[in-house]
Amino acid sequence: MNAQWQRDETEGRGASSWRAAVLVALAGMAIWKFAGTGDGTLDPDAQPRPVAPRGDLGADEKATIDLFERASPSVVFIRNVAIEYDRRSLMATEAREGTGSGFLWDELGHVVTNYHVIHGSDELEVTLANHETYAATKVGFEVEKDIAVLKIEAPRDRLRPLAVGASGDLRVGQNVFAIGNPFGLDQTLTAGLISGLGREMPAKYAEVDRGQRLLTDLIQTQAPINPGNSGGPLLDSSGRLIGMNTAIVSPSGASAGIGFAIPVDTINRTVTEILRYGQAIRPSLGVKILSDFVSTTYGVKGVLISEVIAGSGAERAGLRGADNAKFRRPADAIASCDVIVGADGAPVRNSNDLFRALDHREVGDTVRLEVMRQGKSLKVDVELKDLRP
Repeated sequence: MNAQWQRDETEGRGASSWRAAVLVALAGMAIWKFAGTGDGTLDPDAQPRPVAPRGDLGADEKATIDLFERASPSVVFIRNVAIEYDRRSLMATEAREGTGSGFLWDELGHVVTNYHVIHGSDELEVTLANHETYAATKVGFEVEKDIAVLKIEAPRDRLRPLAVGASGDLRVGQNVFAIGNPFGLDQTLTAGLISGLGREMPAKYAEVDRGQRLLTDLIQTQAPINPGNSGGPLLDSSGRLIGMNTAIVSPSGASAGIGFAIPVDTINRTVTEILRYGQAIRPSLGVKILSDFVSTTYGVKGVLISEVIAGSGAERAGLRGADNAKFRRPADAIASCDVIVGADGAPVRNSNDLFRALDHREVGDTVRLEVMRQGKSLKVDVELKDLRP
């Protein structure tokens, strides 16, 4: 028993000695690697190198710095909180949170952003460039344009609205700048070029006819835009607002060099209507239409009119909707509809073609429609009206 104990103790001491030797060797290697080999290469009098004088910044750098310093105080960070209630305890909790960007529209505290940034929110907070945070209320929005207007109560000296430019004279190849809060990193500046104009893509929450209403006339840019940039401004080289960053095309969700912005002409018109009326004004033909799905199902090329609204320009022009008496046999009801196949000389194959033709029209304008009625082509002039309830 004694001999066995002595053998175990000896083996234990041997193992401990072996581990200690390995640790010493490793420590020596580390010292040799990181502290030098002791061959005189170390300099105990080493000092930081002197800083070389910086040359003057280039004219383009100065212009970009000046642009950012002028425009960034107008860009805000938006926090969107959705409240959920526990069914058992009935306690309210902050269940979902989203973030985005926006910009100050005027000195009254109005903030413009994308509708999809505030969609589903119960509470909204706006943080200014100086990190002051204010509760925000919704003034109004236009889902089909992906534009929303908020209001904050902040001192007027904190509110520096952006200078507003125009989008009708933009050119592919001109410089553009985006300021926003990608991934929550506030006041981030990116730069690039306009790489395309007149682009289209679905509006995120504007569902029409089993599809989505299109955002039209978008500005395409390769200025890096990432999640969190939505609602932030796109600026020209003078620092004027020319668009609002709204979407990216990327399989990964990060910038792939293809971003889209809503043009400022659309923003200016829509925001003004929201501030005046609480909603955007949609010039209306005065018709209700059947879905594109129905048109496709019955082999109809164009937009089927299901109903003509009393007192509308369409009624005055003599357009006809479906004969309700024939709806027991859908094919007969479809055959009784007027079908819009053209607007102002452009073909209308589906509802988005019709919306596109009306997109830049105003109340009081007249649109010439080409209509098929029981196999015959008719051309009628329809005055657009504001048919809000």
